[in-house]
Amino acid sequence: MKAKRVAVHLMCLGMLLTTSPISEAISKNITADFKVDPAKPNQNIFVNTTPQEGYCVRYPTNCIANKTFSLQLPIKFSSVAAIEANHSDQRQGAMFKVPADWRAVEVINKKNNQRETVEVRISGIGVLWMTDERVDVLTGIENGDWAQGHRVLWTGSSWQNPPLGCGYSGSADWGPKHYASFWTVPSDIVCAKQARFRIPAFSYDYVDFAYELRTPNPLGMSDGDYEGQITYRIGPNMDFDMGDIMVSTESEVTLELKLNVQHTLKVTIPPGGNTVELLPAGGWQQWLSQGRKPTRLFRDQTFNISTSSRFRMWLECPDSGDNACHIRDPVSGHSVPVSVSVSLPYGLVDEAERPVNRRPLHLEGSNADIFQPGFYLDRRAGTLHFEIAASHVAQMLETDQARDYSGTVTMVWDSEV
Repeated sequence: MKAKRVAVHLMCLGMLLTTSPISEAISKNITADFKVDPAKPNQNIFVNTTPQEGYCVRYPTNCIANKTFSLQLPIKFSSVAAIEANHSDQRQGAMFKVPADWRAVEVINKKNNQRETVEVRISGIGVLWMTDERVDVLTGIENGDWAQGHRVLWTGSSWQNPPLGCGYSGSADWGPKHYASFWTVPSDIVCAKQARFRIPAFSYDYVDFAYELRTPNPLGMSDGDYEGQITYRIGPNMDFDMGDIMVSTESEVTLELKLNVQHTLKVTIPPGGNTVELLPAGGWQQWLSQGRKPTRLFRDQTFNISTSSRFRMWLECPDSGDNACHIRDPVSGHSVPVSVSVSLPYGLVDEAERPVNRRPLHLEGSNADIFQPGFYLDRRAGTLHFEIAASHVAQMLETDQARDYSGTVTMVWDSEV
């Protein structure tokens, strides 16, 4: 964030910018960041910064092409009984049911306790399974053709080919006693493989899973770090359900969600804009030459704003009254209020999503308005409007004595909303 204070002749415009477990649970961090990219002002999304693990480390090209993110759980599963050939109950064989439905997670800004909602779902599952005996022996294949053993061990060909409803990932690794592959899970269903031959001992050396996130609109979030967590249970009929045969010593896995938001808020005034001289329409010449008193004094001052964050605006001034800043003649002590309003560029709206046109500004603490961007704005022009109403102009001109009114006004843009 940047700060700038500007002094003016009749009114000094200052600018102040502020940017504002369960004991056995395995924990995994998921991180995502939002930073403004001026080259892509309409791309208001979080970027997943979580280091890839497991499947996406082994097959990065696949994951890049499909925008997949995976993590690996150092969890081992072992069978408590043999998997019988042609078992009719899928819970008695190799099966997976993961939390593929979207689940809401509350994340909280550590700095100001702002609360937002992230949604997460598990979208893929993979394991490295192992047997005590070679698969060619298990299936009765002669000549040690264990590759053929893998093709006939399961209904629906080898393990790489997922059961109906689950997705094919296109990558696998296998050997005489193991097979590693990955299935996508498009919905909350069971992915199960039926064994065609008896498997006396079966185990999983690790579990890979893919996940998806739905993040809130970062333009509506304050700067800072947001944290939240979701815990999944592991076991039969739990969130991660591997059936009744495969049992793990671990009971839970917790995903720690960490979102970082870094906004931009910068306001600049063109050279010379720090001095605002309030004049009647057409200047003072009509009064001086024709005696026509002005009805109002005013001046518009442009500024440029770059922002990706919500912000509040208010006024600060050493001389104020009736919720307005005043300018004063130091000799007579007479003062008059100055109305200040703002027009913001396209893309910035108020909380009711209305355009901001000549919106009156008030002193701090008097319900400062909140404005929010619909996309990142880069050096867009806005306008500050200054005006002294006709009734107060009449007071300024009712004496024959010369008066010189001046004052200071500080404009505050504050993103600590």
